Amino acid sequence: MKRFRIWISSFTLVQQFLTIVFITFTVLIFFIFAFLNRNIDSFTNTQMYVYIHRSQNEYLETRNNFKESNVVHFVYSTASRRYLNALTEEYADLLSNIDPDPEGGSIDSSFIYDNNSIVYSIISFDDNYRLVSIIKNNFRDEFRSALYSGVVNITFYVVGGLIALILIWVVSLIRPLDQIITYINKVKTGEKATLNVNRYDEIGEVAEALASMNDELSQQQRIRDEMIQNISHDLKTPIATIKSYSESIKDGIYPYDTLEKSVDVISENADRLEKKVYSLITYNKMGYLTDTGNNLLNLEMAPVVQKAILACKVVRSDVRIETDIDEDVFFHGEEEPWRVVVENLLDNSLRYAKSLIRISLSENLLEIYNDGEPIEKDRLDKLFKPYEKGNKGKFGLGLSIVKKVVETYGYSVTGENMNDGVVFRIFTTKKMKKPAKKKSKKGIIET
Repeated sequence: MKRFRIWISSFTLVQQFLTIVFITFTVLIFFIFAFLNRNIDSFTNTQMYVYIHRSQNEYLETRNNFKESNVVHFVYSTASRRYLNALTEEYADLLSNIDPDPEGGSIDSSFIYDNNSIVYSIISFDDNYRLVSIIKNNFRDEFRSALYSGVVNITFYVVGGLIALILIWVVSLIRPLDQIITYINKVKTGEKATLNVNRYDEIGEVAEALASMNDELSQQQRIRDEMIQNISHDLKTPIATIKSYSESIKDGIYPYDTLEKSVDVISENADRLEKKVYSLITYNKMGYLTDTGNNLLNLEMAPVVQKAILACKVVRSDVRIETDIDEDVFFHGEEEPWRVVVENLLDNSLRYAKSLIRISLSENLLEIYNDGEPIEKDRLDKLFKPYEKGNKGKFGLGLSIVKKVVETYGYSVTGENMNDGVVFRIFTTKKMKKPAKKKSKKGIIET
């Protein structure tokens, strides 16, 4: 069976269709000759007895006024042991094969006469009489032939109609599939391609998915190109500064007043360069981050948040950080990536906050609010894309790293404008295994 499936799957749709048609007709012919023929004979005999019985009842009701061209009736007297109606020589030969007074007085039977099957029925009436009825052989043959032809014709019409419908269906499949193949070949060679498949079934879904995938790949390519340009620009400035200052110092010239101040400029640009490279390494590292867990809430988040606050609080001393942290909150994932997430969100909030940052941690939810200016509407949908920098942004990779980590561990992240600030939310609706609970803790951290 497996080999047959492999053999069939190697065919084109047209070849598969022709194979199905061949198998269908083979089975149909076998059905007609091996099954239908025998069953039609059985059905014909049954219907003949029904027909004879109806004719006998009508004959007994009307007697001499009854006329039936397909059934011949003979009245047999058990007292005189003879047939009462005139007999032709033809019927005499037939009747000689029939016992007119069977046990019980009635019988339905048949016999072979002159290579033909003769169907007859005997019923008793008026105590001493038997009605022997024989159906004419030509009527039985005509009935069987008509029935056989009707069944065969209907069968072929139905099968032919189904095959025509299947053919139309196969053609309707081939056309969009050809469109999809052409579209894929054009995309593969870099040509501009459009895919218009007006279907709402699985093929339509595949076509839509391919078009969407191509759009996404094009978007990712544009993002990569922009990233390369931005990286080149971001790295070029500090490298050029370091190079020019170094060459000037080598020539005995101090570009920034004194040797010490000039070296400080070189050191500052080296630090900038180091941070940019670190951000790129982190972004690339998070791009390969995988979730190998089993939806277990295995990471206690309160210490992660506290460590991130301690690492970031020295950035601005004029900002107050309020916390509402539930000690009994566990997230799914590893500590280092989650710490990077919290530090990046805190760093972003410290950059824009006026005087307050509020951090809330509860079951399946982490919120970091700052009272800074609202985010421009055209940037809200691009917050988490690489190199989308605000007016105070640095490298444009912080929030994209956040998104990578959060989505890897099955969470979602959003940035929303509030009436008096901006809030970032990390949350999940997935059901995960929970550890034992602890008490909550609230406080204020002054920076």
